[in-house]
Amino acid sequence: MERRTFLRATVAGAGAVAFSGGLWQNAALAAPAQNAAGPYGPLQAADANGIQLPAGFTSRVVARSRQTVPGTSYTWHDAPDGGACFADGTGWIYVSNSEVGGGAGGASALRFDAGGNVTSAYRLLGGTNTNCAGGATPWNTWLSCEEVSNGQVWETYPFGGTAVARPAMGRFTHEAAAADPVRKVIYMTEDKSDGRFYRFVPSTWGDLSSGTLQVLVAGSATSGSFSWANVPDPDGSPTATRYQVPGAKVFNGGEGCYYADDTVWFTTKGDNRVWQLDLAGGTYDLAYDDNLVNPGPAPLTGVDNVTGSSFGDLYVAEDGGNMEICVITPDDTISVFLRINGQSGSEITGPAFNPAGDRLYFSSQRGTSGSSSGGITYCVTGPFRT
Repeated sequence: MERRTFLRATVAGAGAVAFSGGLWQNAALAAPAQNAAGPYGPLQAADANGIQLPAGFTSRVVARSRQTVPGTSYTWHDAPDGGACFADGTGWIYVSNSEVGGGAGGASALRFDAGGNVTSAYRLLGGTNTNCAGGATPWNTWLSCEEVSNGQVWETYPFGGTAVARPAMGRFTHEAAAADPVRKVIYMTEDKSDGRFYRFVPSTWGDLSSGTLQVLVAGSATSGSFSWANVPDPDGSPTATRYQVPGAKVFNGGEGCYYADDTVWFTTKGDNRVWQLDLAGGTYDLAYDDNLVNPGPAPLTGVDNVTGSSFGDLYVAEDGGNMEICVITPDDTISVFLRINGQSGSEITGPAFNPAGDRLYFSSQRGTSGSSSGGITYCVTGPFRT
């Protein structure tokens, strides 16, 4: 794709910050996102899976918790959560966490051929706790994050290998992670009402066994400049990591995290916001805030997991809300992409595109039953913008 430059005004309107985006279209943008008609048109009537989609898109179930994955002998895990896709020859692998406590958590994988058919399914990680979200690395590993006090990041190997804990990345209530190959760091969110936003700087890029944990330092406003400070004790005991650095900015319930083109986006469920950091310019502002949608009502609440397409659209899943995935476009509009009916006791998790960008995988963590044993993992196929 061509590298292009565009402007995004700050929330306060005090000037504009320039940054580059190889995947984004050339436009003058003004955050935060506002309501508009979706790029794919209105939602149609619910399909056989209870999912409303725009015309031209279809859904199918690829796995169900506690049931054998069709075409394999593997039983899919409970409470499917964060996920990612990895290219695998002409096919791909979809990895999914299991957000179950009591040492019953972990992660599993589905392998697909070029036609999108499941060819195998297998376990990547077991014996861990409340593996919520995570993130993929450029060296084709999956970082599975434990959402518990003093939780760890586990590096797992979708193509084969034994999962390894990475304590140098910090012990805290981990949520999601996103790799930045330009600055050679991993960004991480913390799911606490007074959580922080972190980055891990490995001693050697590609090796997460050692390095420096840092926390974002900024003021209390919704836009401004930021810096990074070292966390003195990544072990998080006796003082939690989030309390170790004066001036570390507080974020209300950190959730999803996504990096592309010198920008990292992350969500905070406690205040229904999507934040963005301009990494080249050293500034932050809001990409979305449900209280700033005018006129309302705001389409996106229960802001949770986030992923992006090669076109530059952000896809943000809801925990609760109307059980929707919403799309935020490069020109700062927001609309509903899909809605799951009849599953109000669940949440949408793990959105991830296959390498070609024409299939979107995600799960309903508790499905129609409202129980972790009722999780459903879906695939939506259609004319996504790429």
